[in-house]
Amino acid sequence: MLGMAATGGGDSGGAGDGKSAPAPTVTVTKAPRGGAPEPAATVTKTVEKTVKETVTAKPKPAPKKAAEPGPSAAIEADGMFLAGEDIQAGTYKTAGPEDDDFGLGCYWSRQKDASGELTGIIANGNITGMTRVTVNKGEYFETTGCLDWRKVS
Repeated sequence: MLGMAATGGGDSGGAGDGKSAPAPTVTVTKAPRGGAPEPAATVTKTVEKTVKETVTAKPKPAPKKAAEPGPSAAIEADGMFLAGEDIQAGTYKTAGPEDDDFGLGCYWSRQKDASGELTGIIANGNITGMTRVTVNKGEYFETTGCLDWRKVS
């Protein structure tokens, strides 16, 4: 019976990089004459592989800021409002005066500035029923004693 083992010697990982892989092991067994046929040679090889993968972490996007509220399309209180800043420019409609005990009615005015002077009035009116008024960007709109104004165009 002949027995033989071969093991690798020396550097099998290459170039002395300190990362040598184990050497393959070969075992050959020979049966005595006239005996059983020779078994096939067994070869064992261990392979190690290093895989590098680069993953780039993306930062989470910043949360979106809530949109700043723009000019309103409704006038729901007495006061003076700047078209383009406080209210949208356009045509507004009201159903008329609020019900009150004083009978003062509904007053509105379009003004070129907020001075409160008579010379600043572009147009005005005291109304008793449904009315529409068009206010241009940059004009001031004043209302007193009226039901809500809603933008219609």
